[in-house]
Amino acid sequence: MSTTESRATSTPPTATESRATSETLEDYTLRFAPRSYRRWTPAVVATTALGGIAYMADFSIGAGIGLAHGTGNALLAIAVAAVVIFATGFPLAYYGARYNLDLDLITRGSGFGYYGSVLTSVIFASFTFIFFALEGSIMAQGLKLGLGLPLWLGYLVSTLMVIPLVIYGMSALSKLQVWTTPVWLLLMVGPLVYLVATDPGTVDRFLSYAGTDGEGGIDTASVLLGAGVCLSLIAQIGEQIDYLRFMPPRTEANKRGWWTAVVMAGPGWVVLGALKQAIGVFLAVYIIAEVGADAAPEPIQQFRGAFDAMLPSWLVVPLAVVLVVISQIKINVTNAYSGSLAWTNSFTRVTRHYPGRLVFVLVNLGFALALMEADMFSFLNDILGFYSNCAIAWIVTVATDIGVNKYLLRISPLRPEFRRGMLYAVNPVGVIAFTAASGLSIAMYFHALGDTLQPYSPVAAAVIAFVLTPLVAYVTKGRYYLRRTDDGLDEPMLDADGNPSAVTYDCHVCHQSYERPDLAACATHDAVVCSLCLSTDGVGDHLLPAQPPLA
Repeated sequence: MSTTESRATSTPPTATESRATSETLEDYTLRFAPRSYRRWTPAVVATTALGGIAYMADFSIGAGIGLAHGTGNALLAIAVAAVVIFATGFPLAYYGARYNLDLDLITRGSGFGYYGSVLTSVIFASFTFIFFALEGSIMAQGLKLGLGLPLWLGYLVSTLMVIPLVIYGMSALSKLQVWTTPVWLLLMVGPLVYLVATDPGTVDRFLSYAGTDGEGGIDTASVLLGAGVCLSLIAQIGEQIDYLRFMPPRTEANKRGWWTAVVMAGPGWVVLGALKQAIGVFLAVYIIAEVGADAAPEPIQQFRGAFDAMLPSWLVVPLAVVLVVISQIKINVTNAYSGSLAWTNSFTRVTRHYPGRLVFVLVNLGFALALMEADMFSFLNDILGFYSNCAIAWIVTVATDIGVNKYLLRISPLRPEFRRGMLYAVNPVGVIAFTAASGLSIAMYFHALGDTLQPYSPVAAAVIAFVLTPLVAYVTKGRYYLRRTDDGLDEPMLDADGNPSAVTYDCHVCHQSYERPDLAACATHDAVVCSLCLSTDGVGDHLLPAQPPLA
């Protein structure tokens, strides 16, 4: 089908379609990210993605686990969670970078279906505002210490200040993350190195700390409870993919740098995350010895104590506040950005109307502000422990569909699909696996199956999702992955190197040019339609008819 034919049969776009087109072309919100937009090198994309994990929550999470269960159990819990997060994050990061899709678009074709993945989009959006609220609470603590602002005002300031930064998408975020990362690393690592070098006794106290709930020995229940809290971060891979989707095509010339960037900024984020959690345990034990247990879980107090050991008193609080503010900005622009994508994706699919991403930036921030004002920091581990069951069930289901159903069993189509009309509304593979895994694990978490099994809820979520995903795919014979195998265009989807094709067509609805993977033939015109115009087609005029299910 030619571009000339597309123009000849075009129809005028509506006001909603025109607004949706202009806004989503800013950074390809809700769309495949085309080659023409992906101008960054693998190193820049990786640095931008890793800049988003500068959050301080890791220090609080590590401190909370260490104070409750002791250093040995905490470190083992952190390691167990890191292994799970790395293993499940690898296939997702690869798919995002290779096919230039965000995690919601990947989820659609990896077992959930076009509407089935709305459920996981809401789970991911919840992740972003929960962690925005956590980081905002930490920043408010810093502003209270440094400037004397009351917490309620600090919560408001930490929320409002990210709005101008997040509106401009990837172009602005890449500059912010690259510029601030060296300062952040220096302020984070410097105090730790100084304390270890000048007072080796801090290491001994750290390693021997027994915790309030134990006697210092390794305890399976304590390890699993701690790992469950750490695993609440498993959905962070979604935010990493929001950046990795802008990776350049993989070629023979750049494949080493490409793979390095994908591994480091994809599943590799958890290496730095685990180190921060361990540092959080270390600093909490140090603060207990110097100040007292009450302040130990708060990152602002942890770094205030560390800076106090190495700097003049007049410089301690300002530097601690600077570190917290930089960290909060780096992560919360990502939380607000990714959350707005998730909410917009869900709303657009359900209502077939695109309200604008800024609307959902404000919605996400509203939820986060409400959590902060409710003092979520005081019951952090309870929130994260519950949430981790849903996040684990989702991520393990999608990772298993890619790794097992696609590459091992060859039941699931190898190339990801995300366009409306090409997918069934609901695929039972992912929906059943996710619902069963999250439902049973949440019941376990709330002691419905007894106190003995309660610590094993994250293990149950992972195991059930891993087993049911291929099982349901086998039982259904993969019938519900694709509604159609032919999108009506003769041009191949991938080029000779296996990268998404850069050949362009004009959408006859919005009159914009898009690359091949974002388009499908129109059912009622001799023309092509882009993925967002398919999503906002209220009466289904453009959707190709379903093909018979595979035998």
